[in-house]
Amino acid sequence: MIYIESHSTNPYYNLALEEYVFEQMDQSESYFMLWQNENTIVVGKYQNTAEEINQAFVDAHGIRVARRLSGGGAVYHDSGNLNFTFITDQPGFARFNFQAFVKPVLGALEELGVHAEFTGRNDLVLDGRKFSGNSQYAKHGRVLHHGCIMLDSDLDRVRGSLQVRDAKFTSKSVKSVRSRVTTINEHTPRRITMEEFKRTLLQQVHAENDVTEYRLTEADQAAVLALMHEKYETWDWNYGFTRAYSIRREQKFDGGLVTVDMDVAHGVISDIRFSGDFFGSGDLQELTQALRGVPLDAHLAQRLDNLGIEKYIHGVSAADIALLML
Repeated sequence: MIYIESHSTNPYYNLALEEYVFEQMDQSESYFMLWQNENTIVVGKYQNTAEEINQAFVDAHGIRVARRLSGGGAVYHDSGNLNFTFITDQPGFARFNFQAFVKPVLGALEELGVHAEFTGRNDLVLDGRKFSGNSQYAKHGRVLHHGCIMLDSDLDRVRGSLQVRDAKFTSKSVKSVRSRVTTINEHTPRRITMEEFKRTLLQQVHAENDVTEYRLTEADQAAVLALMHEKYETWDWNYGFTRAYSIRREQKFDGGLVTVDMDVAHGVISDIRFSGDFFGSGDLQELTQALRGVPLDAHLAQRLDNLGIEKYIHGVSAADIALLML
C-alpha cells in the first residue's frame, strides 16, 4: 500500500489530488491518504449546494464550498478535522462496504482509550453522537473510500454553515441527514492532539498493510493543479453541477415583504417570479425577463444593481435581494 499525505489545506487541491490518484496513478497499487481542509463545506456529488448550506453564514465567515467526487451528505471541515482516503480494487470489498474501511479509525481510538462504534449506513459515533461520516465512489472495479473525523472541530461553525435559511425547495437532489454531532475530544479524559491521532491511525494502517510513503513529483503536482483549476475551483462544479429545482424564499424588509419563486437548472435561473406587499414603479416583467439565464453566483448583487432593482422594489437594496435569492 502506498501512503500519500497532503500538506495543503486547500479543499480544491485535496479533492483534485484524490481524483488524480484514483484515475491516473498506478492502478495495480492500493493507496492510503491523509489530508485536511481549512474552513470548508464539502457537499456530496449529487446534492444541490443551495439546499445544503447557509450562504449568508458561509459568506460572512469566509467558508469555501467544494463538491467531492462521491455521493452522500454535506460536511464541514476545519483544522480540527482529519480526512482519510483508501483507494483500492473493489474485489474483496462488497460494494459500499463502509465498515471494512473504518476499522483502522476504530482501532486507533481504542488505542487512545476511546470506544467508538460504527452505526447506520456510514457513521462513526460516540455515545450516540456522530463524529465521522464516510462516503464512497466506485468505478471500473476500483473504489475510493473517504471519511472525515472530527477530533476538535468548531461545532458552532458546523451548525451555522449547514443550517439552511428558511426556504421551500422542490428538487430531486440527495438531502443531508442532520445528525447530533460531536468531537472526539469531547469524550476523552485528556485532549488528543492531531499529530498524536494521525500517528496512531497510521500505526493501525501499517499493522494491516505493507506501507510505503510516496512524495508527488513535479509532474504529479502540475497535473493535480491543472485538475484543480479546471474542475474543483469552478462555480460550474461546486454550484452549477446540480439537477433542476424550484425554490421559494421570502423576507420582510423595511420596504415590505418580498417573496421570490425561482426555477433553477445547473445553477442558472430559468424562471423567476417576485411577489409581496412592496411598492415599485418599474414593470416587474422587465426585471424577471432580465434575470432569466442569470447564474446564482457571487456576481448576482452587482447584476441586480446594474438592473436598478430599487426601481422595481422600493426600499430594498440589490445586496438584500441577492442575499435572499442566494
